[in-house]
Amino acid sequence: MTTFTLFRCDIPQICHLSGLTLIFLLSGCAPPIGVTKVTPEESYQISTTNPLNHKGTLSNKAKAVVNRYNLLEVYDSNPRQALLDLHKKALTDERRDLLFALAEASYAYGESLPTDGSEGVSEQSASDVYLQTAVYAYLYLLGESKEPPPSPYDSRFREACDLYNRSLGRGFQQAQGDSIKFAAGERRLLSGSLPISLDTNDFRWKLNDFEAFYPANDFDIYGFTVRNRNPGLGLSIIGVTHQSNDAPNGGSLPITAFLHIDGNLRDLQAGHASAKLQFFSAYDNNEVMVNGQHIPLQSDTTAPLAYRLNDKELWNQGLKSFLSGGGVEYNVLMVQPYQPGLIPVVMVHGTGSSPVWWAEMVNTLRTDPVIRSRYQFWFYEYASSAPVLKSAADLRDTLIERVKQSDPQNKDPAMNQMVVIGHSQGGLLTNLTAVDSGNKLWASINDQSFESIDVDPNMKSHLKRALFFEHLPFVKRVIYISTPHRGSFLSKDWVRNLTRALVSLPVDLVKGGFEKFAEFSGQLKLPASMKGKIPTSADGMSPDNPVLKALVNLPLASGITGNSIVAVLPDMDIKTGNDGVVEYSSAHIDDVESEYIVRTGHSAQGHPLAIEEVRRILLKHIN
Repeated sequence: MTTFTLFRCDIPQICHLSGLTLIFLLSGCAPPIGVTKVTPEESYQISTTNPLNHKGTLSNKAKAVVNRYNLLEVYDSNPRQALLDLHKKALTDERRDLLFALAEASYAYGESLPTDGSEGVSEQSASDVYLQTAVYAYLYLLGESKEPPPSPYDSRFREACDLYNRSLGRGFQQAQGDSIKFAAGERRLLSGSLPISLDTNDFRWKLNDFEAFYPANDFDIYGFTVRNRNPGLGLSIIGVTHQSNDAPNGGSLPITAFLHIDGNLRDLQAGHASAKLQFFSAYDNNEVMVNGQHIPLQSDTTAPLAYRLNDKELWNQGLKSFLSGGGVEYNVLMVQPYQPGLIPVVMVHGTGSSPVWWAEMVNTLRTDPVIRSRYQFWFYEYASSAPVLKSAADLRDTLIERVKQSDPQNKDPAMNQMVVIGHSQGGLLTNLTAVDSGNKLWASINDQSFESIDVDPNMKSHLKRALFFEHLPFVKRVIYISTPHRGSFLSKDWVRNLTRALVSLPVDLVKGGFEKFAEFSGQLKLPASMKGKIPTSADGMSPDNPVLKALVNLPLASGITGNSIVAVLPDMDIKTGNDGVVEYSSAHIDDVESEYIVRTGHSAQGHPLAIEEVRRILLKHIN
């Protein structure tokens, strides 16, 4: 009888593999090793899988390190023990990838823990595990080692930056979605305790100036075209400030927190390491020094602005104040505290509007690092139903007072380079900060000398304040956007009458001397439709208003430069066109350095091309 031997194997490993091959040949199944065709999107997802985008899943790079020490099965069953074992290896094995694997595995482990500390007294809290992640990521990126630092082209470098930034926030967060509480003291890590101190030496505010801190990454943004994030290391924070004169309803500021580790892994194990949590303003700082290296700081300047504007009352306030004539303190509002050395840019809104309508422009302008480092943005808020001349006088007085408060000794050269930008009616107010009236505005409505008129003293004082003034010496540039220098074609008689019927004028106007203006107006050279009543802003923007006609002929004072941005609707001829509210012929003036046409409607202050033109002007103004 003949015996056939299919194969003979004297080496156990090969024998095992041959057995698998035989099973494969007999079963007709797919081979144990091979490839599968995937889409480009699937390929990218596979190559970038990590605990940040797939909860509890390690990347291939981290798995390779864990597997190197035969700890994959241990990690699956007892991740804490695997971390302890891997940490012990890292104390003697100085390969830098061990620190990366520890950071990733710690983050994944932290996600498996409850955030309320219910895991037990002997175990670490989730926040401590996340803080441990930040420490490992920091040492991988910036710690001293026999191996060189990771290359920025290495995907592990980019992931380690994200691990550091995000775990830093969760390391000080009480629970997901809650505010952050920063406190100095000992923190319990896998490798022992780490003393942490708080460092605000490079921070212009005190931590108790804020009522809450939130990680910017915890929020999605809507309403803005672009979310401005600067890449780097550190935790981007929304700092919610208490109410103040500058921010009556409270404010929010972009802050970056950076955890600096003093010592290596062995120092940490021996209890000799320490850390300090440093705080920086995203307006002021864009880097930090670590071991002689310039490390860029991550920042998010859009999230705090969106957080502050997430209030429908703010958006309705402009129209409400226009209709009711009240609720406005004639104040300069600031999204950042005054900082010497930064040129103020004052933004003046239009009719029925409010400062929030400048949000898109400010958000975009602050993407430019030069703009951010050289300018600060202020917003003027006023009751836009009041007469234009009164609102302009309020603006001048408010800016004079603000400058005195911020720079009482006139030591800041930047303060004397102020730029004022006005949209629509706000452009008329802006113009009235930059011209000298002399006697021309009064002469446009009365042939008598002002001193000789017989009128109520209180009202005469108001008239003098509104009609006789000099330019503000600290204003050096004005920018007009969709400004009706010669009036708006919508300010016809019936529109003004309807406005007068709908709006309530500010109380200080009605009871402050102007209540007798209706009687006095018969002595003035005004159109019949404007006599016998207290004027509104609509009257001030009427093409028939003689004061407006005189104002457009006043030149800018010496040393002040003007620029115009004029909106004209698409498909309209520029010279005969309009933006739906203001005609080109009204918005065009000769006494400016430049005129830029943007094809859009009246609300041009949010148009990207108008914003880019403002950026160009501001960069030129610096020079």
